[in-house]
Amino acid sequence: MTFYRKTTLPNGLRVVTEAIGHVRSAAVGVYVGTGSLYEAPAEMGVSHLIEHMLFKGTERRSALEIARAIDGRGGALNAYTAKEYTCYYARVLDEHLPLALDVLADMILNSRFDPDDLAREKDVICEEIRMYDDVPDDLVHDLFAGALWRGHALGRPIVGTVERVQAMSRADILAYKNRHYVPANMVVAAAGHLEHERVVEWVAELFGAAAAEADGRPAPDAPPVPRTPAIAVRQKEIEQAHLVLGTTALSLDDPNIYALHVLNAIVGGSSSSRLFQEVREKRGLAYSVYSYHSSYRSAGAFGVYAGVSPRMVGATLDVVTGVLSELGRRGVTEEELAEAREQLKGQLMLGLESTSSRMSRLGRGELIRGFVHSPDEVIARVEAVTLEQVNELAHRLFVEEARVMAAVVPHALQYDFAQYGEVLHD
Repeated sequence: MTFYRKTTLPNGLRVVTEAIGHVRSAAVGVYVGTGSLYEAPAEMGVSHLIEHMLFKGTERRSALEIARAIDGRGGALNAYTAKEYTCYYARVLDEHLPLALDVLADMILNSRFDPDDLAREKDVICEEIRMYDDVPDDLVHDLFAGALWRGHALGRPIVGTVERVQAMSRADILAYKNRHYVPANMVVAAAGHLEHERVVEWVAELFGAAAAEADGRPAPDAPPVPRTPAIAVRQKEIEQAHLVLGTTALSLDDPNIYALHVLNAIVGGSSSSRLFQEVREKRGLAYSVYSYHSSYRSAGAFGVYAGVSPRMVGATLDVVTGVLSELGRRGVTEEELAEAREQLKGQLMLGLESTSSRMSRLGRGELIRGFVHSPDEVIARVEAVTLEQVNELAHRLFVEEARVMAAVVPHALQYDFAQYGEVLHD
């Protein structure tokens, strides 16, 4: 028996729910299958701009009334844009779930896109872009993606650029929204104290009249794989150097995706990981050092981040490359594999204590993959990861694949980054 329930409305919109009887709250989200991955170069940032504009007023509610509708009941309403999707979500007491759905549906279906509001929000987003540009430990990840996936939508920043955002017309923004915000490209997910049948009734009443247009968009092309090492460097008025070193990795549907979860935990997923111990605990080179991976439908990335003093750049890169090379050539131990399995299982189960986390698992899984593994299935897949799988993957990522680096550094830093590959001009 599946742990969640799913109903598809006649217009193609999918409703997925998970009932959790012992809580008094509910989390609900509307997931739309569009993000920066689906944008043409001239549309950079349009998905994120639409996300902002849906909070600016509808035919029934002003921006203040949208906020008060949820805030006034002690709930929370928010949204975010990712590379493959956009999510609008709320967390409320169970008795206010119909209201939360009504507000979300009103925003998605009836937003006005008032020209004056649009002009102001463009300015707000441009300030957001400038804010990110002033946060080097965020900026370096965008530089890394741009260097790894040169010329591809996955490598572009989700927020776009000041020039692109300001150049968008209201007509172009609405045309993009009308192409992508169709029922077949949307999922409503809810988790908490709820009944599936009632949620379906409410969603059908709110969204059922939306035209049953097919999602006829072509699937985005897979990004090119870097064949030679490369590095993107940006100089700024900052104190620390911020570094990311990594490679292409696995897509979501790769059969070795759980081996990648395990490998990441061993490399830099916790304070007991190899990187944390070698870089911070043994040598004191950095306060913040970790590894991470990002997986999408058609591609993936693995990266290592470190924020260090300019004088420690060379030593830190030597240690990081040494750790990765050793893992790639010698592999991990049985003890590390066992500990990583337990770590991942614990993180999963602790995350399930949140209705928002459960709702997010449902929405993203159904939208991106068309299914959601139960917690028991995920644990079984983690337990099934073998030492051979992890070591073969480590060799592939850390020995065979071309490494790509990004660095945001102080103007005064004098360092020969060209030794790590072709320097890409920012």
